[in-house]
Amino acid sequence: MAKRQTTPDSSAPGSNASDEPVIETAQQTADRLAGKGHATPTRKEQEAARKRPLVPNDRKEAAKQARAQSASVREKARVGMAAGDDRYLTARDKGPQRRYVRDYVDARYNVGELMIPIMLLVIVLTFIPNQAFQVYGILLLWAFFIIAVIDAVFLGFLVRRKLGEKFGASKVERGVRWYAAMRAMQMRIIRLPKPQVKRRQFPS
Repeated sequence: MAKRQTTPDSSAPGSNASDEPVIETAQQTADRLAGKGHATPTRKEQEAARKRPLVPNDRKEAAKQARAQSASVREKARVGMAAGDDRYLTARDKGPQRRYVRDYVDARYNVGELMIPIMLLVIVLTFIPNQAFQVYGILLLWAFFIIAVIDAVFLGFLVRRKLGEKFGASKVERGVRWYAAMRAMQMRIIRLPKPQVKRRQFPS
């Protein structure tokens, strides 16, 4: 004879069905939260959904997203550095005094800016099969180099005096003259951070 299955009597003491935990599957949870006509998610459920890690299961996709994010960060840093944003500048370029030096150098016509064009010209002269052109080219290079050094030294003293007048002579940072000279030796279009002032627009 088959045994008759008995169900627990809900009216019996200690057998209240509401005391037993109800296990809900992930699909049932998703249906309850997302389906039309279902109950609105509680605040706890919303916070739990926000705290879930947004990491895809696919490793290739995760690596792709990481590369894209890294490229975005690098591009943001490059743009910030070019614009002179202190958050993205190196320790050598940070600070109001370094910004003042950059603006002063960029507003000035510097002899050293022509260093690269002059060197290229001398290299071209050395390929001419004429010894006189080669000798004149070397002499031109040395003469220009001496003039550029003199101009850079004068610029260094001038910048230091301007900084002393603006920030106080005792507060002028070390290395500002060398910083100004090195920037003055570069062509304007290749300087970093990029020039933020026009020619003859000297800082006050």
